[in-house]
Amino acid sequence: MFELSHDHLDFRHLVRDFAAARIEPYVADWDRRAHFPTELVPAMGELGLFGLNAPEEFGGAGLEEGGFTYLCVAIEELGRVDQSVGITLSAGVGLGINPILTYGTTEQRERWLPDLVAGRRLAGFGLTEPDAGSDAAGTRTRAGLSQGRWTLNGSKAFITNSGTEITSVVTVTARTGRRPDGTPEISAILVPSDSPGLTVEPAYRKLGWHISDTHGLTFEDVEVPESNLLGQRGHGFKQFLKTLDDGRIAISALAVGCAQRMLEEATAYSKQRMAFGRPIGANQGISFQVADLAVMVESARLLTYKAAWLKDEHEAGRRGAGEVKQAAAIAKLHSTEAAMDATRIATQVFGGNGFMEEYPVARFYRDAKILEIGEGTSEVQRMLIARGLGLPA
Repeated sequence: MFELSHDHLDFRHLVRDFAAARIEPYVADWDRRAHFPTELVPAMGELGLFGLNAPEEFGGAGLEEGGFTYLCVAIEELGRVDQSVGITLSAGVGLGINPILTYGTTEQRERWLPDLVAGRRLAGFGLTEPDAGSDAAGTRTRAGLSQGRWTLNGSKAFITNSGTEITSVVTVTARTGRRPDGTPEISAILVPSDSPGLTVEPAYRKLGWHISDTHGLTFEDVEVPESNLLGQRGHGFKQFLKTLDDGRIAISALAVGCAQRMLEEATAYSKQRMAFGRPIGANQGISFQVADLAVMVESARLLTYKAAWLKDEHEAGRRGAGEVKQAAAIAKLHSTEAAMDATRIATQVFGGNGFMEEYPVARFYRDAKILEIGEGTSEVQRMLIARGLGLPA
């Protein structure tokens, strides 16, 4: 059965030490200024965080067993200190590197992966549009092929890692024609960040994830070579569904990091904060809430690492894709809703101080809501779980 190995646990301590030294002292200032710390990305690359799932030929770790679980450990530990940094890694690997690694040609991999795996560059994944979120099949961006070149027109919304000074490429889903049954043919195309006609819109003013880089993208007659098609033509929809399955486990790990930090903050505060001559943790009204946090963390972590283990087992040919898909949806639904509840409870434990930005719980409270939305909303997860149980679509 699944459990973290000694190597996984040693790796956890390595990432935790990195986060304590390189992120924790600066994160409140970065958040206040909505500053994306570009210099942190290559430092994460030097630690090997972007290459955990990549083969050695591209500078990756070349792990034969447990690679995805290592990634989830890293995301959890970064997310325990700051959710924005955690999503930078999660999106950088799951949405940036993995589509190219999984579906790319030899030439595409050799061109893009070494810099991405080393953390010298970042890549984005352009799926969501202003009118196509959960309904990803409603993509309106189009790509026409003529004389060996794709011409893209349209727009994307809420794209992570798409506008940094080290962003090199964005994988874009676009309509490339129609199928015989009349439904749109959707393909994935690699668009270099310096392509003429590609406009990176101003950064969003977000409720949370202030440190994370998030932009809209506009494509006006953007031309790229025909060879920039990622995977098979017309298979873009199938490809990004597979990408999202993996991403849901990663977001679940990010949520575990959030809930874990709330447990730590609420526990420490309940021991230190005095009211009526004794620590507030002596009151059942507080102690029961902290106990609930412990239950949330343990259940979310177990579901997350079960899903990660199944993903690694699937990669080794020992488990089916359907089992991973169901476990990913269950983990994502439970963990993200637990994280949202955990931030609310921790803020309540802190009382008035919880409403003050000088305390981390306020930042985590703001950051948590997007966990229930990104990589498939909670409603989408319930739909997937129901389908996995055999209920009618």
